[in-house]
Amino acid sequence: MSIKHLFFDLDRTLWDFETNSFNELVNLYHCHNLHQKGISLSEEFVKVYKKINEKCWERYRENTLSKENLRFERFKQTLEYFGIYDLELSIKIGDDYVKNSPYRTILIPNAIELLSELQPIYKLHIITNGFQEVQHVKINQSGLANFFTIVVTSEMAGAKKPNPLIFNYALEKAGANLENSVMIGDDLNTDIKGAVNVGMKSIYFNPNKRTNNSIAWKEVVTLMEIKDIFL
Repeated sequence: MSIKHLFFDLDRTLWDFETNSFNELVNLYHCHNLHQKGISLSEEFVKVYKKINEKCWERYRENTLSKENLRFERFKQTLEYFGIYDLELSIKIGDDYVKNSPYRTILIPNAIELLSELQPIYKLHIITNGFQEVQHVKINQSGLANFFTIVVTSEMAGAKKPNPLIFNYALEKAGANLENSVMIGDDLNTDIKGAVNVGMKSIYFNPNKRTNNSIAWKEVVTLMEIKDIFL
């Protein structure tokens, strides 16, 4: 059966999470006067936060940290690393980050060009673990909304990638099946293994050329290479 449905991850696959997040974190560093509180460099603040954030997201995916607590816990731990024990400030920065960052609109190079060429031929969809209220703002603000037939978040599906439930939920919502669908994403564990585990073809987007024993159907370094696969 020919491929008809392409399911994209959002963060780091289409929406430039690293750049947008970095810019917002530097903004929050200045807005909340963290220099005066003893964190001398914004870059150091971001570096520490990124490591802590990854661990917190891991706990969130494993359901050992709630969404509500994730929002501030990552900032609480970051501030405590620098000797700042201030729960109220952690909550405020966490709220500001979730509120502000989706309005940043830098996309991965050639995202719009790729989607524009694929859309006339394929049904395009998103499957994301990101917070529902945040992801929809990102999609709308960055000009992605008109490309996608359905957007499935982990909160809608009641399960997070790589759980098979979210993939099956997305297929059902899209009116698609395993044979005519492909998952495209940058995360080997959530996107690629998740798709492989339900029997869906997958494309591993690997712009940093990370060494891997890829189990993906295809691997690409740039988004435009996806065009060569399907067009």
